[in-house]
Amino acid sequence: MLQSLHVKNLALIQETEVEFGEGLNILTGETGAGKSLLIGSLNLALGGKFDKEMLRRGAENALVELVFVATDAQVRQKLEQLDLEAQEDGTVIISRKLQVGKSVCKINGETVTAKQVKELAEVLIDIHGQHEHQSLLHKKKHMEILDSYCGAEFGPAARAVEEAYRECSRLRKELAEDSMDEETKEKEKSLAEFEWQEIEQAKLVVGEDEELEKRYRLMANSKKITESLAESYRYTGNEEDMGAGGSLSRALRALRNVSAYDGRLEELEGQLAEIDSLLADYNRDVSEYMSDCEFDEEEFDQVEDRLNTLNHLKGKYGSTIEDVIAYGEERQQLLARLSDYDAYMQDLEQKLKKAEKKLEKACGKLSSIRSKNAGVLTEKLTEALVNLNFLSVAFEIAVRPEQAVTAKGYDDVEFLISTNPGESLKPLAQVASGGELSRVMLAIKTVLAGRDDIDTLIFDEIDAGISGRTAWKVSEQLDTVAGAHQVICITHLPQIAAMADTHFVIEKSSTQDNTITDIRALEEEEALGELARLLGSDELTEAALSNARQMRLQAAEHKEKNRKGRKNPEDNSHVE
Repeated sequence: MLQSLHVKNLALIQETEVEFGEGLNILTGETGAGKSLLIGSLNLALGGKFDKEMLRRGAENALVELVFVATDAQVRQKLEQLDLEAQEDGTVIISRKLQVGKSVCKINGETVTAKQVKELAEVLIDIHGQHEHQSLLHKKKHMEILDSYCGAEFGPAARAVEEAYRECSRLRKELAEDSMDEETKEKEKSLAEFEWQEIEQAKLVVGEDEELEKRYRLMANSKKITESLAESYRYTGNEEDMGAGGSLSRALRALRNVSAYDGRLEELEGQLAEIDSLLADYNRDVSEYMSDCEFDEEEFDQVEDRLNTLNHLKGKYGSTIEDVIAYGEERQQLLARLSDYDAYMQDLEQKLKKAEKKLEKACGKLSSIRSKNAGVLTEKLTEALVNLNFLSVAFEIAVRPEQAVTAKGYDDVEFLISTNPGESLKPLAQVASGGELSRVMLAIKTVLAGRDDIDTLIFDEIDAGISGRTAWKVSEQLDTVAGAHQVICITHLPQIAAMADTHFVIEKSSTQDNTITDIRALEEEEALGELARLLGSDELTEAALSNARQMRLQAAEHKEKNRKGRKNPEDNSHVE
């Protein structure tokens, strides 16, 4: 679960830290107090887009830090996949330092990429934004929801469809590219034969060009090399009167005349003798090298011609010898295909038919999984919608096969709904209002929450467009979800706020030149006062507080009943 949130120098927040509790965490506040900053801060910490305008005025950088406690195997496995170390107590600390031009993300103190943070966040937290329910207007989202419900058997089946689809696409592309008339075929064959023979006749050897280039440089500069070596040889040899070799020999003879008189002189004689030996070795090596530099013009011309040939082929067919050889092999393969073109095309068509049958079979299996789970999910969502005050609701997840096949199969998935008795089922986008879409999304989140291991769910104003009795139903459903997950909910409705296990208020205070947003947990009496404000009371009268107490009592009674229901699920069939 999300244990704490620490924010510094972000928008109107100077510095604040919030410690969340288990169950249902409710956040309320005046309009404009900065409730959206909470979701914004979380999204930034989890790799969201940062803009310099988000920095607090006068600040050079901002900091957002999240502390999670997650001991389940799924989180540890994800950390291992990301090559990150898991803490023994399950603590996961995600921090992001934000500044203009760059930001630094860390997980448990180790610098990571924003992509790694997002991957880890997928198993830690699920954020439902203010307008996410609008995504239900698009059928693409309906398929995503159904697929996420389908469980373990869905993954392998979906991958099989994707792989079969890619293979069919590859074969169709190959057929389209290789299809040609007789005239084009002959032209291609003639060109391929010419190119292959040109490469084949060159008898290429990998690395040959590098060796020839070294040899060519040596040959091209041989005169200069020989002259310089000869001069060095003269100055270090014995032939010149002032040559180092002759001078060393005379010096060594002179030292030997006296070395017997003192051990130190013998050491000096040994050092000089070693130098004389090294110089003799050097002169011998120089003499051998000069002998190796001897070559005739014919050899030079041969090396130059071979290099020209290699460079010509590399200019036409690839930047390296390896590339040229590979191109030649491709030309050879093309020649083989064109020599027996009809048989090749027939074979390709047979492979495509086989791949298409495999794709159709994989699509059928995937469709069967979707259809089976669509029926179960329909029942669960219908039940959840009834619990959210859809009194006369009919709901269906239609899974229809389409002619067009994609990497996701051939199914068209659509949510159908009827909210009034006697009305036929219609697409969700044609029927549901904004408030109804919010409740449908909450029902979906409620059902899916029972299928995954994500501890923390965040709802940003899930109550849009609802009030009265429906608001109580939404509140009760949130409490049900909070029985198995940590729920953090931003709301403006007293019915939902009354259900809080922990209630936070977001407040904005101003001075002459400064505005600060802060968030703090409320004690029971303070929570009652905030409830009274949400109920529309400008003053904390006894009547307003009494109304607030009544709402808290009603919420407490529901929570007590809900807790008993979770202990005895057979008495509360709506609880999973």
